Amino acid sequence: MKLSIVIPAYNEALNLPDTLNAFYNELFKYNIEHEMIVVNDNSKDNTAEVIQQLQQTIPTLRTIVNPPPHNGFGYAVRKGLENFGGDCVAIVMGDLSDDPEDLLKFYNTFIEEKVDCVFGNRWAKGGKVIDYPINKRILNRFVNKMISIVFKLRYTDTTNAFKLYSRQTIEGLKPFMSPHFNLTVELPLKAIVRGYSFAVVPNSWQNRKHGTSNLRIKEMGSRYFFIILYCLIEKYFSRGDFEKKW
Repeated sequence: MKLSIVIPAYNEALNLPDTLNAFYNELFKYNIEHEMIVVNDNSKDNTAEVIQQLQQTIPTLRTIVNPPPHNGFGYAVRKGLENFGGDCVAIVMGDLSDDPEDLLKFYNTFIEEKVDCVFGNRWAKGGKVIDYPINKRILNRFVNKMISIVFKLRYTDTTNAFKLYSRQTIEGLKPFMSPHFNLTVELPLKAIVRGYSFAVVPNSWQNRKHGTSNLRIKEMGSRYFFIILYCLIEKYFSRGDFEKKW
């Protein structure tokens, strides 16, 4: 069962060495067949050079360039999801905010429970959040609570990007609509609405060591609302036209 990892990267030259080495070492230790795909999202720093250097010591590392004009987190992830070669795929941040040990838990859960998706929950018992900005934490909890109420979910970390999907699930969620961080909401909500099975695994999150997050809350509000509304309309009005067929 081959695991693909899609890592969007915009100006992550300082973070990628630690991130890629940590994930590679964890997967190599347990002899898990995998590939790591870094999508260079038109970075302005020396991200491309850093990736080339890391490829000398990480044999499973691939890189894809996401050229202008379609740049942004969502576009970069979508580029990776169009080009991965594994049986399942995980979306991982390039700043080492996600824990490689958690990815191993996701992968094992995916195989053992035979689900279509594995979702992380940073706020569940067993999860951990380190140095999460207080303003973002308040907004995060409010938005996720509203999503869980509107969609009648027990899952309360929909905006968490760290998730794993089977290849069949990714195909069933196309076409993708979100060009930005709202893709993190589109993927799981579509999967849930369309009847794909999922398991939830507590995971940890820590703030980046270098640089600043590319997420801009004020810019993303309407985009999140749009995709949530779209998924809600599909849930109640699509009459099952997009539901899982296998």
